[in-house]
Amino acid sequence: MKTVLYVPLDDRPANLDDVVVQGKAAGIHIITPHLGDIQNRLDSEKTVEGNTLLGTSTPTYGKPSNIHDFILKNAAKVDGFIISSDMLAYGGLIGSRQLREDGGGTYPDYDEDTTRLLDVIKAIKGKYPRKPVFVMDTIMRLATTSFADGLALDAYNESRALMQQPRQSFTAFEDIVNGYNLSPESTEYGETTYFNKEQYYNTRQHKFKTNLYILDKLARKGYIDFIAVGVDDANTQGVQINEINYVEARINEWLGGMDGQNPDRAIILPDADGLGHALVARMANQLLRGGKKTRYAVKYFGPHGSTIINTYEYMNVHENVVRHVDIVGGVVVADSAYLDVATDTTSDVENGNELTNAPSVNEASSFDMASELDRMTNRHPGKPGKKSVDIEIIAITALDQVQAAVAQLTSNSEKGLPSVLIDFVGKGPANVDVAEALLNSPYTGRVLGYSAWNTPGNKIGMAVGMGQSRYALITTETHAHALRDAMNAQGSLLFKRFLKDYDYKAVAIADIRTYSRAHALYTNVATLADQNMVLFNSEADYAHLQTLLRDLMQTYTTALANKTAFAQGNVAIKQICNGEAAYAEYCSALLEYTNPDFIWGRAFEITLNPKVTLK
Repeated sequence: MKTVLYVPLDDRPANLDDVVVQGKAAGIHIITPHLGDIQNRLDSEKTVEGNTLLGTSTPTYGKPSNIHDFILKNAAKVDGFIISSDMLAYGGLIGSRQLREDGGGTYPDYDEDTTRLLDVIKAIKGKYPRKPVFVMDTIMRLATTSFADGLALDAYNESRALMQQPRQSFTAFEDIVNGYNLSPESTEYGETTYFNKEQYYNTRQHKFKTNLYILDKLARKGYIDFIAVGVDDANTQGVQINEINYVEARINEWLGGMDGQNPDRAIILPDADGLGHALVARMANQLLRGGKKTRYAVKYFGPHGSTIINTYEYMNVHENVVRHVDIVGGVVVADSAYLDVATDTTSDVENGNELTNAPSVNEASSFDMASELDRMTNRHPGKPGKKSVDIEIIAITALDQVQAAVAQLTSNSEKGLPSVLIDFVGKGPANVDVAEALLNSPYTGRVLGYSAWNTPGNKIGMAVGMGQSRYALITTETHAHALRDAMNAQGSLLFKRFLKDYDYKAVAIADIRTYSRAHALYTNVATLADQNMVLFNSEADYAHLQTLLRDLMQTYTTALANKTAFAQGNVAIKQICNGEAAYAEYCSALLEYTNPDFIWGRAFEITLNPKVTLK
């Protein structure tokens, strides 16, 4: 069994628990730092006056020095490295957004403590040149973190609104970091009320210098084999655009890219919490298949992904799919839209997580998919290429096309073509009707990957990451015990995706939010008490919320295990050998009663680790 060292973005399940199980499903042992060294938490203390909340403080970030030492200590015994630069340099994603008194010195000598930490990447690659080193980095998001370091929801809303305003265009690095506050007309944006704008710009300066250091001093010089740069919570305009363009230019200039991307060395795209899944998939493909390209087809059931741009992203869904396929070590060889597309393609925002907008059916159907595919894959127009497909991504973008998607899944399964499912209809969580239609199909239990969690980039990274890493194992592994252990991990992760993305995020969370808000301790946060229940609800009410969560998830676990997709005797793919699939049967699904919990003390995210067995 291969062993991979993995430094996660933070300790939320999307970045830690799920990625470790994904590794098991691919027959890979993933080692991670001590939990205490990667722990991230929102503010844990509060100041109040009567029934009014005055403020919060004391968040928890990871421990970069311990992460640095962990990497060095374990480098000799692993086969590859996947490292989050945010955790290594800042103690995690929210740590990288912590407001700063200054933006550091002049690049490249901007912060010797930060560069010392990052240079551990140079050290391990220098000592173990044959071991793959993959890095995930992020472009800082527009908004501050709610309820971390005393910044409340007002600060989040104000910062995001200001930072998505158009900026003056710059191409030089120093102009970019010094021009964050300039409009296209070169006028300064006004003062802020709920957060310190200058400290925010300092943080952005420091983070962008780190982005440059990683590209310039590490990736450019060959110390990083592959880097995935995620643009966290973005927009089609705003303070990030100059940074994105600059990174794309450096990928072209330093890393042999075209149009800002190089599938062999560096990709930049909208995502953060799906990058761990994607890079584990690339690692599995590298270690188990020697980096052989997996051929993907993408079929949209509803509007073509090229017509959809999420309000929290700057890239259209189709390009995002193609770029995620690049990250995992694949290539898109075919894409199409189901002909009978829906006319209502606009979805609303749900808690600031997701919005998709698409043009009319006529615009979608007239889209030149062949030329778009050529542009995405850098293939010369008209040049013949292999049309055979290893995996098909079934992307559901319209509710009224879900039955057509299920029919496609049925057809793929009967032909022996592995599938990956992505629900783009749901606004952050799964769409209830889409999920039910999928769960009523026995073929859903066979898919290699599925997600409906959060933004399109997150969904794509998780689903395609699951699919690619699983494909790498089942097409190469022959030992029965290894296939069995990995099969149980795959079943558990697929089951979890529905249990969390659908049963919790689309259904059960409403009960949690309702109770938390009805029992808020402070009148000025009553409508958002569920964003920090440890502070905004009493100890007794928080304990009740934990019990409520656990009772609900026991009920939903039982119900999900009885759905057609996961019913006893239904099958999942265990192995593909010489084009023929072997299957294992679902036997049982269990969830430890005390396992579900609010890892960050908020309703949005929970721990959830069901155990599914197959035989």
